[in-house]
Amino acid sequence: MNDATKTRTGNAAASTSEKAKYEMPKFGGMEVPAAFHEAADKGIAHTKDTFKNAKAAMDEATDLFQYTYAAAAKGAADYNLKVIEIARINTTAVFDYAQELLGVKSPSEFLELSSAHARKQFETMTAQSKELVTLAQKVSIEAAQPLKTRITGAFNKVA
Repeated sequence: MNDATKTRTGNAAASTSEKAKYEMPKFGGMEVPAAFHEAADKGIAHTKDTFKNAKAAMDEATDLFQYTYAAAAKGAADYNLKVIEIARINTTAVFDYAQELLGVKSPSEFLELSSAHARKQFETMTAQSKELVTLAQKVSIEAAQPLKTRITGAFNKVA
């Protein structure tokens, strides 16, 4: 124990807990002031809190992305099923048209059948395109909704 410590403790016979209380920690042979020790402890505690908060935020972000991915995957599956259904309908229409062409007896009947088929296919294609656009918008909204909700909530917390 050095002279400064003896002076602070009052006498050399002070209890061990009092000595430990007033002695300064040593670092490489030099005494470190208690204020530095306290600052280091506060820094460590702050770092631990920051890490805990960052981990919680990462866990929340992971959950959010998993939910968003699941919604997008379901939407993509629904969209693909609709495309397959449209392809089936269009393939059936082509085979029906080919079968009707086999029964054509005159060029005028051929032109009438062809123009009717073209008109019907144009109307069908227009309706199918609208269905696909509507479905794509629905999928986009459903996939983005969790992100929008959480981001809005995060901004509300900050504000």
